[in-house]
Amino acid sequence: MRSTQNHMCLPPHQTDNFPFPRLQSNLYVLYEHAAGFSLFSVKEFEEVSMFLPQVESSVTDLAKFNSIVKLAGFAPFKTAIAALENINAISEGIVPQDLLSFLDDFFAKLKKKKCTLGIADAKLGAAISEAIGVQCSHFGVVPEILRGVRFHFAKLVKGFTDKSAGVAQLGLGHSYSRAKVKFNVHRSDNMIIQSIALLDQLDKDVNTFSMRIREWYSYHFPELVKIVPDNYMFAKAAKFIKDRKNLTQDQLEDLEKIVMDSAKAQAIIDAAKMSMGMDISIVDLMNIELFAERVVKLSEYRKKLSTYLHNKMNLVAPNLQSLIGDQVGARLISHAGSLTNLAKYPASTVQILGAEKALFRALKTRSNTPKYGLIYHSSFIGRAGLKNKGRISRFLANKCSIASRIDCFLEQPTSVFGETLKQQVEDRLKFYESGDVPRKNIEVMKEAIEAAGLEAAVTPQSEKKKNKKKKRAAEDEGETNGASNGNGAAAEAENGNGNDNGEPKKKKKKKNKNKEAVEA
Repeated sequence: MRSTQNHMCLPPHQTDNFPFPRLQSNLYVLYEHAAGFSLFSVKEFEEVSMFLPQVESSVTDLAKFNSIVKLAGFAPFKTAIAALENINAISEGIVPQDLLSFLDDFFAKLKKKKCTLGIADAKLGAAISEAIGVQCSHFGVVPEILRGVRFHFAKLVKGFTDKSAGVAQLGLGHSYSRAKVKFNVHRSDNMIIQSIALLDQLDKDVNTFSMRIREWYSYHFPELVKIVPDNYMFAKAAKFIKDRKNLTQDQLEDLEKIVMDSAKAQAIIDAAKMSMGMDISIVDLMNIELFAERVVKLSEYRKKLSTYLHNKMNLVAPNLQSLIGDQVGARLISHAGSLTNLAKYPASTVQILGAEKALFRALKTRSNTPKYGLIYHSSFIGRAGLKNKGRISRFLANKCSIASRIDCFLEQPTSVFGETLKQQVEDRLKFYESGDVPRKNIEVMKEAIEAAGLEAAVTPQSEKKKNKKKKRAAEDEGETNGASNGNGAAAEAENGNGNDNGEPKKKKKKKNKNKEAVEA
């Protein structure tokens, strides 16, 4: 890096190490390397012959390529942090300050006014053209030249080797990837996505395993299925009972703790004495016991995972959690990809999120589109009447969109807004059922802002908006009054039957005619 600092922003006329050739064309190529920005001057390069194999071989040949392309300027990065900041800006199509000053100084020294800068990214080229006024090109001969520069860069810049260039690229690549992985708005929602996916998978697995243990143990004790219908309790009871012949009255208390009912525990003991099941060997009972124990542990882990999801949702998206619950909110975030993506969605997209297949099928067959997607599992839609399900789903999607945006962009998480939005949905349900008019959204949100302690930050902006609205209303009234007075004067001059506001009395005549016709 130190050896290249002597060649920073080389003058285009003459240098000791990098003689600048006499150009018949004014094309310069910008190449962004992990070590810094570099500019190369291009001598002659026929675009028509670019597709010939001879030209492709000349690009990979250093001697031939060096006769066409020469280094004109190089600006190394001072630190690794500066390199990461510059590369992040370039990846987003923004011209960093280091690159802007480098290009400005370089093109200011040129006597030629018309120069073309070859660049790889069209978005970055447009930003450079707007900043310094240099024409940029990213097509034609430029990609082929950049390919050659990328291939021979370590040999075109003095003091560089393939090893040092590779180390610089590797270090910057790791820093860039690490920064992109760490980037997340405020809080990590990746854990919610993984948790809800694992929770859904556990539900399927526990259900499948429970059905298997019920079928397997029913060969020995078929009456237990009717007495204990719950899967988790059945697995615990099967693990505890084992051989039904060994079940006695002394085990009633332990069995009662499992099934949480003394009547069921007594019924199990009575049924074990008169069971029609077949006898099973000790080895089979051991396998059933091991499998039942695995099902019990999976069910207990599922409860722990549900608690973990609840706590995580309370940290990441408390308002969305208060509005529609843990699992529905987590599924919305998972389906959108992140909380940021969900906050960017409009309410109409949130409403049918999860029903994409039904939507496209309806569009293809020109039938009715779906009214709800994942939000159907919310309790609000189940409580609504059949006629009001579509209306309440649209209203709920609107509130979910607001809650997700508050959770995404609010610095201090709070659940006040979620509880307020939930109460609004409750009031809307009452409105559909009894006709009670709910409160206005502005009043409710003002109370929520005051409860959250954000009044000082919001009040000045709201006052500015009110003042702007008053000014606009006053201007509109002045314009309408001026236009109405002009029209009224013209109408009086022509017809002589205009009123003070300039409105003709034709409508009143029509109403009088209609009244006369009705009276007749």
